[in-house]
Amino acid sequence: MLATILMGVALSAASASTCHAQCVEMSDRASRADIDTFTKAPSSLFERLRNNKEKLKYLLASYVATDPTILPSVQTLITEATSSDRTAIGAALRLAEARCTSTKREAARKIRDFVQRAGDLTVIAGYSAAGEDGPAVQLPARNQDGKPGGGAGLLEGEWKTKIADPFKPLPIPR
Repeated sequence: MLATILMGVALSAASASTCHAQCVEMSDRASRADIDTFTKAPSSLFERLRNNKEKLKYLLASYVATDPTILPSVQTLITEATSSDRTAIGAALRLAEARCTSTKREAARKIRDFVQRAGDLTVIAGYSAAGEDGPAVQLPARNQDGKPGGGAGLLEGEWKTKIADPFKPLPIPR
């Protein structure tokens, strides 16, 4: 009886910690068995996919978005990868980050920091190239004093309640 209760508590604690880290809906998650296999033997992913870079990119992105705590295994995968595989790994990390950005910003930040810390130029190139494919989020231009510059402000006045003149000439930078 006590063993059953303890097992139930252990299972619920384990499932709560994995659910907390996940960035994607249940239908988009990778299976726990696949993630465990990857964690124990990251190079098994290469053997399973047989040089298919597109499948590597999407499957690894699915793994990382499902469980961002597997990033140490991704580091092992990077050290065992060829140059073209590293590009696909970088692209996968960008896809995983994009999937996590809307639901788990902290996980997305960890993925971004991981790529920078990895220090592998090929991974960074794949990461950057994958970002060019997606829609870029651009921040409005800012002046030296930190206020929005150029045509960034649609409202003007002390309390920003007046609609700005869209035909007003832009100030020339010095």
